[in-house]
Amino acid sequence: MRMGPVALFTLFLAAWHLASLRYPPFILPAPAVVANRFLAELLSGNLAYHTLATLSEALPGLVIGALAAFLLGYPIAKSPLADRLLSPFIVASQGIPFIAIAPLLLIWFGPGAAARIFLCAIVVFFPITVNVIAGIRGIKPLLRDLFRSMNATRWETFARLELPAALPLTLTGLRIGATLSMIGAITAEFLGTDRGLGFLINQGRGLYDTPLVLVGIVATVITALCIYGAVRLAEQSLIASRG
Repeated sequence: MRMGPVALFTLFLAAWHLASLRYPPFILPAPAVVANRFLAELLSGNLAYHTLATLSEALPGLVIGALAAFLLGYPIAKSPLADRLLSPFIVASQGIPFIAIAPLLLIWFGPGAAARIFLCAIVVFFPITVNVIAGIRGIKPLLRDLFRSMNATRWETFARLELPAALPLTLTGLRIGATLSMIGAITAEFLGTDRGLGFLINQGRGLYDTPLVLVGIVATVITALCIYGAVRLAEQSLIASRG
């Protein structure tokens, strides 16, 4: 089973190589061409520069979105009034494509990193909020009755019952948000900046430099997987410490 992903990836590369034989390089370059360009961009430092620029937007956006999700998700899960007041707006916000919000953010916040960070926070906010609410509401009434019978304070109930109970689902939402934060950053970079992987992809598109476009895409995927893996490791460490 462990060799399954390797075999599928090998088949993908083989299919890509065969398909590239039928098209000119500016339409579909061969995997070896993209790999050589990836190495060249990496050795020059250009790829690292643009990757770090995107990370400097995606990671703060992920943290801000996660904090906002918990601060809003917790009262929604606890209070029917907060649920009725806030949930419709949160759900309705997901009906607006974030690509449509990005130009507004650039107008309001300017062309700096603040607009791109804010867009990342918006993108990751909803899935984390949903998981926080599900985690809090999933606590068994019997456990709440037990804490009440022990005269536990609100803080003790939160710290010893609600937070640990919501943590697994919250971390699941955080893993989803980790990859979405890259989507938010890349989308914002498409609309105006002079650095980042989105800028690199856009630059390659403008120059009809397909290998450079694919290098940017591959770097984006690798970076997203690294963020996802880091969150996953943190999740496993927390679960192990609790066990």
